Amino acid sequence: MIEKAQQTVASAEEKMEETILYLDESLKNYRAGKANTSVFNPVLVSYYGTMTPLPQMSSITAPDAKTILIQPWDKSQIRAIEKAILDANLGFTPQNNGETIRINIPVLTEERRAELVKKARTEGEQSKVSIRNTRREAIEALKKMVKEGLPEDVEKDDEDAVQKLTDTYTKKIDELLAAKEKEIMTV
Repeated sequence: MIEKAQQTVASAEEKMEETILYLDESLKNYRAGKANTSVFNPVLVSYYGTMTPLPQMSSITAPDAKTILIQPWDKSQIRAIEKAILDANLGFTPQNNGETIRINIPVLTEERRAELVKKARTEGEQSKVSIRNTRREAIEALKKMVKEGLPEDVEKDDEDAVQKLTDTYTKKIDELLAAKEKEIMTV
């Protein structure tokens, strides 16, 4: 029974770690006024009737801080890629020269920066809710185990461990958000 309680704590930690990784990946998609190729990860292109992620059909590079260069492996798809970028509403205007697509990164306005920070904070808050839900589920599982014969002192220790994990991961979320906010607000 004690092993099962420890597995519950380990499982909660795993879920919290996954939440942090998800938030980190999600925040990478926020462009902060400089070229960031991961902004194009969610862009889907209709490739012979199949919706395909843009990074799987082209090379995406940032030759400098204000330019992104997209080189499709299949040159016949350049129009479809251009259309997908426009449809994704990322705020970019692609320039097509028949071989590659060049995107000049516009400087973010103060209003747009504030909007991005607000969006990032919202995402961070959703991650915190996810962490708290994980904590609640773990504590409920531990309380259920007490009814099945787990000693109460073990349950209390494991509950404290889950709370410490919650505090640690909540702090990590705050650190991620602070770093992203600083990146977005830096002109």
